[in-house]
Amino acid sequence: MSQEIYLIVGLGNPGREYKETRHNVGFMFIDHLAEKIGARGMKVQSKAIVTSGLHEERKLILAKPQTFMNLSGQSVQGLLHFYKIPYTHLLVAHDDLDIPYGAIRIRPTGGPGGQRGMANTIELLGTKDFPRLRLGIGRPPGRMDAKDYVLQDFSKEEQKFMPEFLTRASDAALEFVMQGLNSAMNKYNGSS
Repeated sequence: MSQEIYLIVGLGNPGREYKETRHNVGFMFIDHLAEKIGARGMKVQSKAIVTSGLHEERKLILAKPQTFMNLSGQSVQGLLHFYKIPYTHLLVAHDDLDIPYGAIRIRPTGGPGGQRGMANTIELLGTKDFPRLRLGIGRPPGRMDAKDYVLQDFSKEEQKFMPEFLTRASDAALEFVMQGLNSAMNKYNGSS
């Protein structure tokens, strides 16, 4: 019996200047999940920083594309092909302006919703039919441009809630891996 393998990708931008920005919540999620499952080793593969670990006999490959957000699909496509992972075992996590800060939504499919990393991933995979974990960062205040907002650091108030936010997102990802997409959606969508 072959081991089940899952690829979980968090979208973000490489570089110290982007580390704590709203656009990088996908990277923060991957770091949190890696710690939670005790992932070991780190390598650069398919233009991504990759680590892996086991969770109850399932292998999880965790990746942070290093191509900058708008070209994230290059890493996702390369890793999927290399590990021969079906779309049903892929989970792409990304920031989402249309969801309140701290809320998460798991979806089986969908458009990019203005998120360019997702747009590139959909384009390169040739399908929008793969699971995604949308991480709510809320709308920009007033008339602030969305591009400026996503590249700002989280506020001090938001940072206080970040551990809880990332724990919920990690728990939802593990529910997806262990119990399937429908179970994860039923358990984690709609609550924050």
